[in-house]
Amino acid sequence: MELYLFLVAFLIVIIAQINVTQSYNKYSKIESSNNLTGADVARAILKKQGLDNIYVVETKGRLTDHYDPRRKVIRLSSEVYHETSIASLAVAAHETGHAIQHKRKYVFLGLRSIVYPLAAIGSNLGYFVIFMGLLTGVLNIFYFGILLISMVLLFQLVTLPVEFNASRVAREELINMNLITKGEEIGVQKMLNAAALSYVAAAIASFLNILRLILLA
Repeated sequence: MELYLFLVAFLIVIIAQINVTQSYNKYSKIESSNNLTGADVARAILKKQGLDNIYVVETKGRLTDHYDPRRKVIRLSSEVYHETSIASLAVAAHETGHAIQHKRKYVFLGLRSIVYPLAAIGSNLGYFVIFMGLLTGVLNIFYFGILLISMVLLFQLVTLPVEFNASRVAREELINMNLITKGEEIGVQKMLNAAALSYVAAAIASFLNILRLILLA
């Protein structure tokens, strides 16, 4: 049973990641009609929102795009930063959506910041504590390790509304600012959906993993 749960969790994550990669590869080959790069789109949305204090910079890697609320920087991977594809626009707008959430004091974004340190501790120490519980045969130690690992799942669950809301905001801004055409909306939506579903898959996989660990007791 434990092996079955592990394999199911592993497959869910892999399938979700493949879906994101395939969607990105597909729409990164389709040029947008406005001829704006991802960096251009991010800056345009930020300017409209009065967020001129947030910088848009290039970062290394592929699909490494993220918003850093502490330094107020949107970091876009080289492809997204420089290219004018549908994928670049969608990713850039999504990350800008997080900056807008920060401006609006979106409750789940603040909650995620609170939960993050607990998740970091759980990720670093959880499995060690579980191992010690199994090694010593002390169930309280084992279940404390489960509690620590559960903080990662809690973080992932709190992340879900953050990501879905950022995607909704991104789509609205792209449409309202006429940055995409009616025909391009479908591609943008598919890109945003694929990315959001990867977070759902990660949460499901974490839940199954916790269930697998409980069955070891």
